[in-house]
Amino acid sequence: MLITTQDRLDDRDIERTIGLVRGNTIRARHVGKDILAGLRAIVGGEIIEYTKMLAEAREQAIDRMKKEARLRGADAIVGVRFTTSAVMAGASELLAYGTAVKLRPSDATNTG
Repeated sequence: MLITTQDRLDDRDIERTIGLVRGNTIRARHVGKDILAGLRAIVGGEIIEYTKMLAEAREQAIDRMKKEARLRGADAIVGVRFTTSAVMAGASELLAYGTAVKLRPSDATNTG
């Protein structure tokens, strides 16, 4: 499954637009990680616990978006974006979304 933040792919043409696909996850902070993060905030530097948590959330949201696209018969997802929103105190949603498309080889690559 090809994924891009662009609206098109250089080596393929969009044959058909399937539509919006999305994947999301909601993550809550962990008390133990909050304590470690608080200590790191005192001395400065990257808060590794939250970096890891957000990276895992992004990957899970992308995987869910790709699964929806595959189920709908897509070859790729273009125009991918991410957004977050607070759900409650200490919990946030990470949403990945884009446009599922069916591809064909680019006309430019077939003329050679």
